Amino acid sequence: MFQNLSKYALIFLFIALSGLIFLLCNIHTVENWNCHTISALYQLQSRIQSSFIPVGVPTFNHNHTFCAHLGQKPSPEDVLEERYLLDSIAWPLPPFRSTQIVLRQTSDPVHSLFAILPTKAGWEWHVDDQLEVLIQMHDFHGQPKHYGGDFLLARLHSPEHGAGVAGTVQDHKNGFYSALFPLLWVGSAQVEITMVHSSEAVAVLRRLREERPDRVYFKSMFRLGFLSETTVCNMCLPPEQQPLCNYTDLHTGEPWYCYKPKMLSCEHRINHAKGGYLKHIITNKEALLFQSGVNIKVHIHASGTDRINVLPSRTDIVDVESSTIKPEPITLASSGYYYEDTWRPLDGFTMRQFNESSAITQCLKNKVINMYGDSTVRQWFEYLINILPELKEFNLHSPKNVGPFMAVDSTHNILLKYRCHGPPIRFSTVMSNEMRYISNEVDGLPGGPNTVVVLSIWAHFSTFPVEVYIRRLRHIRQALVRLMDRAPETFIVIRSANLQALDQEVSLYNSDWYSLQLNTVLRAMFKGMNVLLIDAWQMSSAHYLPHALHPPPPIIKNMMDMLLSYICP
Repeated sequence: MFQNLSKYALIFLFIALSGLIFLLCNIHTVENWNCHTISALYQLQSRIQSSFIPVGVPTFNHNHTFCAHLGQKPSPEDVLEERYLLDSIAWPLPPFRSTQIVLRQTSDPVHSLFAILPTKAGWEWHVDDQLEVLIQMHDFHGQPKHYGGDFLLARLHSPEHGAGVAGTVQDHKNGFYSALFPLLWVGSAQVEITMVHSSEAVAVLRRLREERPDRVYFKSMFRLGFLSETTVCNMCLPPEQQPLCNYTDLHTGEPWYCYKPKMLSCEHRINHAKGGYLKHIITNKEALLFQSGVNIKVHIHASGTDRINVLPSRTDIVDVESSTIKPEPITLASSGYYYEDTWRPLDGFTMRQFNESSAITQCLKNKVINMYGDSTVRQWFEYLINILPELKEFNLHSPKNVGPFMAVDSTHNILLKYRCHGPPIRFSTVMSNEMRYISNEVDGLPGGPNTVVVLSIWAHFSTFPVEVYIRRLRHIRQALVRLMDRAPETFIVIRSANLQALDQEVSLYNSDWYSLQLNTVLRAMFKGMNVLLIDAWQMSSAHYLPHALHPPPPIIKNMMDMLLSYICP
């Protein structure tokens, strides 16, 4: 029996070897490879196998200047604007390094307090008055803090009226903060103060942004026939570690690089994808600053009442100063508020309610709507697809949640399109030939009264120095100016950043503090242009629903009503 098995084993081995020899001698007909010797093929095979080893992440050189100032040389005007923008988002830092952190001496929302301040007229408030709240931060020992830099959110709301407005927080840089609210409805109003991050946590976030833009890394696959390799890609790659493939955009100068594959050429890149998130980028002491339920998005309690009753507007308005501590001038007033769960803009913009799909269809009739950006504007695309029965998505065989996507209503001549912005973008897999920069896409639009351009670009820039974001917005702004010069009747809508749910991991890569800084830059760079800015930040901050990267339907509905009211006033 064993002899028969041995005989069959020899036969099987002979057949296997024959097949292998046949493959080796004919492989050149498949891939046009030159197969002179088995040893040469063996060397090639070893290199192929190495390409399937998990991609190693390079050691970053922590050179802030290197990453922030890639791309085309800015003009003197651009340099001045960048300096102004960076100054406008300057944030107070603790008086010590993060390596000296002792958790018990950092800001503790549980021990901190806020108090509603009376007006000179006493404990009486009317519509059109301003409510002032004084906040004092304490540490975990209950001791008052003597420096600023905490990231606080303020909201005034009334569940019974479906009302809410975001407050403006002023940092006095001594442990005290003022929250200022416009009083916009009659009846009850409740103050809510939230510590998003302590000043010590913000210092860690700032350091990560400047020194670790590699904490989210990307990858690309290179393929030629049966041969494929995957390498690490990013905007800022240490060039001294290995040769680079340079994918800098020829029109905008936007930089992007991948490490050159060992066997294939740079031209063989076929896709782009998120590689992953680096772990262990903060110390154990720093990790204590990012604890859910302890010092990430925790409410601060009132020392007395947290509610007031707002009376109808006075006939004689009196300029009232309510605080002995003079706050800095208000730099960002409320853009709107909710009442009866409906957003009401405060800039004179009249918002209609589009509650019927037929009204939306009539508004968008004969329109081409071009949506560019991240998944927060893709959410608008999906909203319209779901609410308009005659708007049918055309199957472009694009990857789910990536795009590009297109939908058509042939009866009413509506064309809706979505395309993601160029790198950096943390989508699963995007084909290289579908990676387009917004400014280049806008330059390709004819524009006109039937063209709508909708942009949202912020969420994927939080891990990079702010200079990177400024440069990208500058190119987009230049393209929009060119579009308005050739077609001034084009509708242009820009969606701002919004708040989201945070835990430790999300905070290190996508904190609301990063989003706030980018949002401030975005608002400043498009100020004065003939565009509609939909303030997703305040629309998510003022609402009672929990924060989410992709806001819940009631908030999206209000955003879409603003968009449609702009197109069809």
